[in-house]
Order: sequence, then structure tokens, then C-alpha cells
Amino acid sequence: APAHTTREAWLAEAVDALKPVFEAAGATVPAVRVSVGWPGGKGRAQMNRVIGQCWSSASSADKVPQVFISPTLDDPGVILATLAHELVHAVDDCKSGHKAGFARLARGIGLTGKMTATVAGDGLKATLAEVAAFLGPYPHARLTAGAGTKGEKSQTCRQLKVECPKSGYIARTTKRWLDEAGAPICPCHREPMIPA
Repeated sequence: APAHTTREAWLAEAVDALKPVFEAAGATVPAVRVSVGWPGGKGRAQMNRVIGQCWSSASSADKVPQVFISPTLDDPGVILATLAHELVHAVDDCKSGHKAGFARLARGIGLTGKMTATVAGDGLKATLAEVAAFLGPYPHARLTAGAGTKGEKSQTCRQLKVECPKSGYIARTTKRWLDEAGAPICPCHREPMIPA
């Protein structure tokens, strides 16, 4: 396969490459749109935990199911296993959740483990390795939700934290007051505090 310049092109070709796996299990993969994106739902904790999501045709204006692969993934084998899991949802248009219909097809294509967090069994893993080799490098760099510029926890309130470098005394103020009046004075050392 030619080198892919976008993640979506790589994923779209991966869908086509996985269709025979589903056909061998007696299922047909419907038309889907597949992209990279954060899962919808329950906030930042879910952003780092949920690695794939399928939205039913009822959610889409043109009635085409939408599949999203988390940008936290960068390993082609894991991405393909996640894509296979989400395509199982697309086959039944998200009607089964992770219950009987989903579980039957998931096991039929070679997914194992807990149905809400499947992994590729040995046979499927070998097939996915061949697909990954055919597709070539995944054009993506892993993202971490909530990482600050230095990998620190990002600030969640408007008040900026300032501290005394000597005592560790901490206070909060707004950017406006820092700009207009300067940093607060530490009550212990009578010196200006610095942004934390």
C-alpha cells in the first residue's frame, strides 16, 4: 500500500482490509466513517480510558455510523483491534451494546476478553499484524489528555497560583492583578511571590 499521509486514510483502508475477517464470520461491515477523536461522554477521565467509540446511524444526519479511534493510541496492532471492536458495533448499528449479538460476532472474528474491553486473540492478532504491515506506518503522534506544556496537570480555575520560593506559602490571584499591581508579598519573608 502507498504511504498514507493522514490517519483517516490509513483507518479507511484498514476498514476495507478487515472486511474479509467479518465475512468469514458471516457478517457484512456497513459503510462507516472512521476518524481519530476523543470519545464523547463523561469528561476527561473517559478521554484517557475509552480508546474507541461507535455512534449508530441514528446519531448521524446521513445515517452512516461513525467510528472514532482515540488519539491516545499509536500502536497499529492495538488500533486495529480497537477498530475491529468498533466495527462489530457498526455491524449491528449499536443495538446490542456489549451483550449477546455483539459478543457472538466479536468472538467470531477473534476478539477475546471482557466484551467491554476486548483484545485480539492469537489468530486475529496474526491477521492484524499482516494488515498493519500492508498498511505501513500509522501517521500519528500519541496525545495525552490533560497534559500541560510540561506534562503537568493543567490549571482548572481562573485564579493563578503564586508561591514564595523560600517558605512555600501559596496564594491565588488573577492575571489582571499580577499584570496591574504585581505579585503578592509573602507574609513570612516580605518578598514578592512568584507564579507556581
